[in-house]
Amino acid sequence: METLNLLVVDDEPGIRSGVSRILDNYSVSYPFMDDDIGFNVKTAETGEEALEILKGEPMDIVLLDNKLPGIQGIDVLEYINQQKMDVVVVMITSYASLDLAVKATRQGAYDFVPKPFTPKELRASVETITKQRFLRRMTEKMNVEGRQVRFQFLSVLSHELKSPLNAVEGYLRMMEEKKFGNDLDQYLDMVGRSLQRIQGMRNLIMDMLDVTRIESGKKKRKIEQIRLCDICQLSIDSFQPLSIQKDVDVYLNCSEKIDLYADRQEIEIILNNLISNAIKYNKDGGRVDVSLRKEDQKIILSVEDTGIGMEEEDIRMLFEDFVRIKSEHTKNISGSGLGLSIVKKLLDLYNASIDVESKPGEGSCFTVVFNAGQQNN
Repeated sequence: METLNLLVVDDEPGIRSGVSRILDNYSVSYPFMDDDIGFNVKTAETGEEALEILKGEPMDIVLLDNKLPGIQGIDVLEYINQQKMDVVVVMITSYASLDLAVKATRQGAYDFVPKPFTPKELRASVETITKQRFLRRMTEKMNVEGRQVRFQFLSVLSHELKSPLNAVEGYLRMMEEKKFGNDLDQYLDMVGRSLQRIQGMRNLIMDMLDVTRIESGKKKRKIEQIRLCDICQLSIDSFQPLSIQKDVDVYLNCSEKIDLYADRQEIEIILNNLISNAIKYNKDGGRVDVSLRKEDQKIILSVEDTGIGMEEEDIRMLFEDFVRIKSEHTKNISGSGLGLSIVKKLLDLYNASIDVESKPGEGSCFTVVFNAGQQNN
């Protein structure tokens, strides 16, 4: 259980001991919290004593009486503000007045509670403060993580785009300077390589946009009944030029009509990534088998290849963002490192699972299991 430090500053012993008893074994729960939050209560009789405690250890909440012997509560509040302490202050006093309430609020007091107060009133005030503090910290955490993700995206984007841009620029300079004479046929290979690199850059940008849409929840989904065998065949056909280039045979095993309620575009993205990887990371003259079958209420899709395979430690990080398996066999294969992470994020929307079996030098098999009876909204 997480514990917040709470300081009670009041010259009345009954108030100090009362707050301690009320909050003893009391905890706050919230739907988004991983665990309940309890309180470690400390007490101070004077403003000077409160300042010593605040200087010595961080506090999360301060219940502060204004009418104190020595320096007043409003002076303690002013010190907290001057030191920019990350603490929520609630003024509790029987000498409540509009002027004091306005002054305390202007100086950063979160709330103003007159005493005497009931245990229920105190717990309600502390619960509200705790939830507000939790939400604020979560927002700050998401902002920090958001900046880190944006920085990571920009870093990867600039790194991945720099090399192909340099290559395309180099080819264009050679053509501009007519390095191989005036015969256009001499430059066809350069044009082809440039187009290949431009396509790689386009794929990277589209992958990054897909990740952004999925994680932001802004991607519009159209859930309908789709025929999986047809989409599998469409995906295989779209990668026929690549399979011919790699001399890889791709086969579809789908002996029955299998339907799934899903977003057609999402399923196409899943299949395109799995099938294109099976071709790209295959051996020349290899084979890819795409199989689709139904068992009870489960739809099982498998994409198996006879390619270069992977080590066990590579499989464990395969679905993380920007992960690419680096080896002697993959150094000349282009990719964003986002394809399989996109697949995993999309499958999570369907509560579908994906499993990988692979052996180096022998090939890999990706198996996806959908729940056919589930409606995916």
